[in-house]
Amino acid sequence: MAGGGMEFPTGRFCCVLLSLFAGLVSGLEITSTGPTSLEKASGQSVKLDCQFTLAPEDSGPLDIEWSLLSSDNQKEDKVVILYSGDRSYEDYYEPMRGRVHFNSADPKNGDASINLTGLKSSDSGTYQCKVKKAPGIRSRKMLLIVMVKPSKPRCYAEGPMEEGKDIVLRCISNEGTNPMQYSWEKTSDSKLLPSSAVMDPVGGTINVRNASASASGAYRCTATNRVGNEECVLYLNVTPPPNTGGIIAAAIISVLLILLIIALILFCCCRARNRKKYEKEICNEIREDVPPPKSRVSTARSFTVGSQRSSLGSMSPSNLHEYALKPQYDKIPSSEEFERPPNHTPLPPPNIARMAGPNLSRMGAIPVMIPAQNREGSIV
Repeated sequence: MAGGGMEFPTGRFCCVLLSLFAGLVSGLEITSTGPTSLEKASGQSVKLDCQFTLAPEDSGPLDIEWSLLSSDNQKEDKVVILYSGDRSYEDYYEPMRGRVHFNSADPKNGDASINLTGLKSSDSGTYQCKVKKAPGIRSRKMLLIVMVKPSKPRCYAEGPMEEGKDIVLRCISNEGTNPMQYSWEKTSDSKLLPSSAVMDPVGGTINVRNASASASGAYRCTATNRVGNEECVLYLNVTPPPNTGGIIAAAIISVLLILLIIALILFCCCRARNRKKYEKEICNEIREDVPPPKSRVSTARSFTVGSQRSSLGSMSPSNLHEYALKPQYDKIPSSEEFERPPNHTPLPPPNIARMAGPNLSRMGAIPVMIPAQNREGSIV
């Protein structure tokens, strides 16, 4: 400084003046220093902190506005709750009606914090606290992540539950905020997983290769994320493989029995058919080397007797004698004549003339020939 005057560093002086001026102009300050990112589980409650201080120079009306910022710049932010004109508007945002409140009954005392209850996954987002009191205006942003606790998982097994086969144990939780981890443990016997088991903590599976009977038991799966966990229990029963040879043998025997029954039925049907056909042929067959049935002789004899009867009926007693003396060329020999040895001389026929005289006429009878009978008594 010339003339013995004091010199001040020009740049440093300007910075001090600017700081003093800024402090005088904006006395409003947000003093909250808590975390700006919160993670909560659905159904829980959370406090979004927003503390502020005022300066004597801040003489305008106090306005407090909480809004949920839109992730899309083309959409408007959603105002959640308001304080203006010494009055609170807590039911301003319909999806949060009855679930959002100011932490203080009188926010103008420096506490613009709000409480959210019954959190839902849709409540996740960036919230902004804006405090205005002319000429000052300040804001603070907070990220809220509402995580969903894992739902009760479902445990089940895939694959044949037989020794020597590969079995996959699965655990799935349908609800829950990622990242989610799955863990398996055996709760029975040795409480150790099979040595051949391969676990996937993200997919929730455990692959048991070449399972043995020792793999049987109770298993527990736990699904976990940052806000909670749920579990399920699975009972695994590994059985020996079935006797394949016995099953095949039983199947073959069954098929053979069925074929045998079918063959037996066909044989019986064919035999019955052939028997019926044979009986029909025997009934219609006439053998040449067998004499005709005696019934036919009787029939012929009856026919001859009938003819003679008609002839005798037309004769008178005078010519009956002539008829009796005529040789009986058409007489059919009886069975006794067939059976009489050839060396015996046949008996002479009875004297029909004597019998057929006036006696027959007087009696009014007609002489007929009586059929002979064999020794058994049948008519021939």
